[in-house]
Amino acid sequence: MIISQNLSDKAVLRELGQRVAQTRLDHNKTQAALAAQAGISKRTLERFEAGESLQLSSFIRIFRALNLTDRFDLLISPTLPSPIAQLKLQGKKRQRASSKIINIKKSSWVWGDQK
Repeated sequence: MIISQNLSDKAVLRELGQRVAQTRLDHNKTQAALAAQAGISKRTLERFEAGESLQLSSFIRIFRALNLTDRFDLLISPTLPSPIAQLKLQGKKRQRASSKIINIKKSSWVWGDQK
């Protein structure tokens, strides 16, 4: 099934749960093993694979345990300024960090004054 705008939230959750279950099986992991590796309860994973909602942090942990975090970039790609906006910003890019101004009192010390 293709996840589209027309699907209900419940249908999207069910499809995501089925995809995670299939990926888990492709990695030859049990629910208990994946849950332990992700740091969540087995029941949380069971509910997610059955199409119920879960916390976003648990979702991220599951993806991390399945080595799928690189796919998050496909969800929402970072927005880049247009090429013209990039050129306008280019001159305003910071080149170095500023330093604090330190007041140094000039002393009357000169070379050879060591005592």
